[in-house]
Amino acid sequence: MARTPSTMRAIGSPLPRFELPDPQGRSHTPASLSGERGLLVAFICNHCPFVVHIADELGRIGHEYMPQGIGCVAINSNDAANFPDDAPEKMPAFAAHHGIEMPYLIDESQQIARAFDAACTPDWFLFDRDGALVYRGQLDESRPDNGVPVTGRDLRAAMDAILAGAPVPTHQVPSLGCNIKWKSCDCCCDQ
Repeated sequence: MARTPSTMRAIGSPLPRFELPDPQGRSHTPASLSGERGLLVAFICNHCPFVVHIADELGRIGHEYMPQGIGCVAINSNDAANFPDDAPEKMPAFAAHHGIEMPYLIDESQQIARAFDAACTPDWFLFDRDGALVYRGQLDESRPDNGVPVTGRDLRAAMDAILAGAPVPTHQVPSLGCNIKWKSCDCCCDQ
């Protein structure tokens, strides 16, 4: 299983603008998704073993933090033509199976993944109420093959800090997962 780390975009980077549809055709923007305390953006897909490993925890995080004022959204940027398990028509069943109630959006052009500097699935970006990036890193230390329980510890600590009005921990470990499946890649990444 290939392992790609997140790029660790600079803390303080602004929330990129976007308008993306969900599988039902409804359009979503940061303004429609953000809570009064911030916004979590998760780049995921349906087939990646790293995402499948943490998908139930993603559902729990949305269920717990959205009512507290942190908006949550998942975005699928994978090339569905070459990876049909990630096709938009399969996204609602994946989300329902894992209890993911947050919007799960389609980045068909892959421009939004590039705007975020997203590199892997899952890749996490947490923005404060002012739209500044405060966390980008791993969910926790669990991986599909390491036997460590999925707790969401690292991401939850950052979200809890936002809710408490406290500084977000500065020690942030890159997320690790499958590379985003780009439609065309002029870089050295494996497809």
